[in-house]
Amino acid sequence: MLLSSSDNHGRKLPMVLSSLGSLATNIWLCVLSYLGLPLQLLIASTFVGALFGNYTTFWGACFAYIVDQCKEYKQKIIRIAVLDFMLGVVTGLTGLSSGYFIRELGFVWSYFIIAAVLIVNLTYISFFLSDPIKESSSQMVTMSCRESLKDLFYRTYLLFKNGSGKRQSLLCLLIFTIVIYFFVIIGISPIFTLYELGSPLCWDEVYIGYGTALGSVSFLISFLGIWLFSYCLEDIHIAFIGILTTMLGMTLAAFARTTLMMLLVRIPFFFTMMPFSVLRSMLSKVVHSTEQGALFACIAFLETLSGVTATSTYNGIYSATVAWYPGFIFLLSAGLLILPVMSLWGVKYIGWEEGSYTLFAPEEPSEHTSE
Repeated sequence: MLLSSSDNHGRKLPMVLSSLGSLATNIWLCVLSYLGLPLQLLIASTFVGALFGNYTTFWGACFAYIVDQCKEYKQKIIRIAVLDFMLGVVTGLTGLSSGYFIRELGFVWSYFIIAAVLIVNLTYISFFLSDPIKESSSQMVTMSCRESLKDLFYRTYLLFKNGSGKRQSLLCLLIFTIVIYFFVIIGISPIFTLYELGSPLCWDEVYIGYGTALGSVSFLISFLGIWLFSYCLEDIHIAFIGILTTMLGMTLAAFARTTLMMLLVRIPFFFTMMPFSVLRSMLSKVVHSTEQGALFACIAFLETLSGVTATSTYNGIYSATVAWYPGFIFLLSAGLLILPVMSLWGVKYIGWEEGSYTLFAPEEPSEHTSE
């Protein structure tokens, strides 16, 4: 809802609201830690953060903001790749440093520092960040709250209804591709650690750290891969490379029985993050500039839903199959990745011609508005 509203009221609105939710969450956690309140109250902090959209809303708004700023398609894909790269780097750094912060400073000061950083971020967004989309005061006056709420859901409906059959097919196939790929990657990530801890590998915390570090390198390699491949390959071919190399890595992981083999298995996963940036860029090309917020809202919702489903599904499958064949979950993942490959072939068959035409009709939004 927040991201859909950004098509009319600007990208800063979901950024500010999700940051306020995170700030309120961290202040509450700081108070909770300081006063030693019951841990059941942690649920309240989760609810507050979710009510304001959480980090998925913030990142969706960032992607939409970058798309608005880019005039050239090649520039768009590079900037989306930079954002994904920064997300990976920051996630890795915070994962490594959070334990030291908690050990040296405790929970109270750790949450206080996070709150202070969020205040700085909020100040920058509110007063220094320019917004390419200005609010329409006339629309705000004529629409009631009920009509505005209805409009938020109606925008997502129009996202799939508007345009030609070709546009609708491309939109559905690309969304299906990114959601299934996201499902597999999020689901298999924690299984790697369980697989490495078990027999025959029996890794200790040092080797687990090495494996995690090699996994984090994929963010850098994927960014460099997009930057280099974008000069000589079409986007859809870059996505194919990322998915097919990930399939190869899944298959090799299923038969890895030694430490050296398991470390080498990480190499095919270096391009794992490429399809995310490429598919987001391709999706942003399919829809109109006034539908970017609704598009990334839809993607954020489906990624969150598939992420929650993937974690529980993969944990259940691994626990049921680890006794007779621990690598089965990797072979299953490789098989599931055939689905996004097939949907991408469908996109290519329908006709994805990069940069040669516009996939949406510019006059459609005005027609629907007048109606």
